[in-house]
Amino acid sequence: MEPTIDFFRSELYRIAWRMQYKVRVQHKHECSYVQEITPSTSFTEQADNRLLLESLFKSMPAHIGKQIILDLYINDKSEKQIAQELNISQQAVNKWKQKMLNTLNQKMSF
Repeated sequence: MEPTIDFFRSELYRIAWRMQYKVRVQHKHECSYVQEITPSTSFTEQADNRLLLESLFKSMPAHIGKQIILDLYINDKSEKQIAQELNISQQAVNKWKQKMLNTLNQKMSF
């Protein structure tokens, strides 16, 4: 009876760990900045929001950073896919993503 309890305990632990990991990955993949811009019904508000996003995107300094943000959040690609396309490591993609999101965060806070 003891090995059965240990088996189920280890299975539950592994399942919980996988669920936590998936949530963590998805949370990192989501862009909190886009959530601040609420969908609106008026044309002028939609145009203002679009212009804000375009100006923020244009103000990003590095071309590779722009490409990574575009692929991650607009084209819905994974970090692994982008790393393969750009022939860089997934860690480099993650660092570029964090750098660009921090830059956008600083620009939006001013």
